[in-house]
Amino acid sequence: MLLPELKRLYPTAEIIVVDDGSDDNTPELCSLNGVIHLRHPYSKGNGAAIKSGALKATGDHLVMLDADGQHSPADIELLLSKLNEGYDMVVAARDFSSQASLPRGIANTIYNRFASLMTGQKITDLTSGMRAFKATRLRKFLPILPNGFSYPSTITMAFFRNGFNVAYMPIKVNKRLGQSHLRPIQDGIRFLLIIFKLTTLYSPLKIFFPIALVQAFLGLGYYAYTYLSDGRFTNMGVTLLVSATTIFLIGLVSEQITMLLYARLANDDDGQQ
Repeated sequence: MLLPELKRLYPTAEIIVVDDGSDDNTPELCSLNGVIHLRHPYSKGNGAAIKSGALKATGDHLVMLDADGQHSPADIELLLSKLNEGYDMVVAARDFSSQASLPRGIANTIYNRFASLMTGQKITDLTSGMRAFKATRLRKFLPILPNGFSYPSTITMAFFRNGFNVAYMPIKVNKRLGQSHLRPIQDGIRFLLIIFKLTTLYSPLKIFFPIALVQAFLGLGYYAYTYLSDGRFTNMGVTLLVSATTIFLIGLVSEQITMLLYARLANDDDGQQ
């Protein structure tokens, strides 16, 4: 069991269990093991649970892990040790063989590579549910964390965007308790939404500009083709060039909005300190 092991390894630690609207015996287990129990009246999502726990905790360092039995409590010490080396967030990184299923492993590999491309840093496990934070750094971004399951990708991109120090610690995980059900349509939509979220959270212009550039070249190429073949400039050529300009301007505005968002969060954090 997770709670007895946590109490055995870290008897003086503040252990908080966020009960996201479950109808099982979680309150009794928390009372039996002498840990803090926070309950949501209904299910709000993984991200909402993280926010509730982070606001309740009083320590300078916070460790988040799922209660599905995948992660070993013994690895917490490794994460905290790395955190004390000067990092702001340390992530317990799973390898491909530790993924819940083959499709999820493939999706997470794509997430990792896309996020690495966006940030210019090697991200080995974007969606890991086990992380250690400096509390002040995590609370800085609580307002932008989603209530759902994309909280890990959101916080990762926010940390990199703000220039915080992030480390990845390779770990082995256990087989999760319960089954992971693959839902092709829902998970496919979720996959695309996370890709878009990664883009908008870090640097929208990195995606909008290449798309606009390709479309501009297509417009110019089509113009050259129609001019040489028919001696005229067609509506399709105009449409391609105008849409390329529009895409670039949308990316530019999105970039400015992202910069203003992080600047506001930084100012709010400074005011709180």
